[in-house]
Amino acid sequence: MFPSKRNRTFAAEWDCQDGILIAWPHAGTDWAYMLDVVTACYVEMARAILNDNERLVIVAPDSDDVRDALGPDVDWQRIDIVELPTNDTWVRDYGPITVSRGGQVELADFTFNAWGMKFAADCDNLVSSRLAERGIFKKPLTNNRDLVLEGGSIETDGNGTVMTTTCCLTAPNRNDTLSRQQLEQALLDRLGCLQMLWLDHGSLVGDDTDGHIDTLARFAPCGVILYTGCDDPEDEHFEQLMKMEQQLKQFTDVDGNHYHLVKLPLPEPIYEHGYFRLPATYANFLVTNHQVLVPVYGQAENDLKACQLIGDAFSGRKVVAIDCRPLIQEHGSLHCATMQLPKGALSLTNTNYNNP
Repeated sequence: MFPSKRNRTFAAEWDCQDGILIAWPHAGTDWAYMLDVVTACYVEMARAILNDNERLVIVAPDSDDVRDALGPDVDWQRIDIVELPTNDTWVRDYGPITVSRGGQVELADFTFNAWGMKFAADCDNLVSSRLAERGIFKKPLTNNRDLVLEGGSIETDGNGTVMTTTCCLTAPNRNDTLSRQQLEQALLDRLGCLQMLWLDHGSLVGDDTDGHIDTLARFAPCGVILYTGCDDPEDEHFEQLMKMEQQLKQFTDVDGNHYHLVKLPLPEPIYEHGYFRLPATYANFLVTNHQVLVPVYGQAENDLKACQLIGDAFSGRKVVAIDCRPLIQEHGSLHCATMQLPKGALSLTNTNYNNP
């Protein structure tokens, strides 16, 4: 039962979904140098989502590129391609965040400024509102543009708790005029939650987001937190991830119950150009209606262990491994590239949304 104080509910990712939103890679993005390789990764991801009988909403500047890549043997009746310009493909951070009020879905539109104005975001910041203008959503967006918020920076158990990281939400160039306490209250009010859990430790080398929670710790049903661990004292992440683990042990839900912690392995180091470590993580999985899509990195032992642990946490869902070695080259992974749209979010009919 949901706490009576709340008039909105921030939906857990494993709640029933209408579909998944992704943004297609193109030559105008940072993927230009490896476009064929990353496109193949997106095709694999898209087909896996379609295999779960969900709708797939694809944002792309040219719908023909998507059609050519996916081919004729997919269920086009469950695919909506919306032609829009994008700066990048990390739609987790600029897609709408869904809450429910009185059983009715609300899609919240926050400002996206490319992780504290690190990169261009003039197109991505408008994707949600432009999707709404094309009629893809069942209801209008709610305007929350007075706050900067990225979807990958928050995580919910679906029962009144939001988990985030201090290093991200209090980073410069996001909500500098607000104190941590003011920001927490504003987000709890907008999301309809009762408490915010702040992780003060843990971040991955190479993470441009200033430490998104979806690279570090994720909720699962029945009071579970899956988190990125490190058992190697020689690894540069060891100290911070150990401190994060100790803090997670202290966290409780809104009823005062401690969470059950499940430690995910840390992938063996993957480097960009042989020098710069990339933020590979198994915590960046995606939950769909009957599946959980898990990022893997060509590391047999670690990949298998992560799939088993995540599969156990989402009992009854099929585990689908997606090779995310292409995605990690641009410092993101599977969850970063997707945004779930809970039941009631999408318009009822599949339409040609390419015409304004």
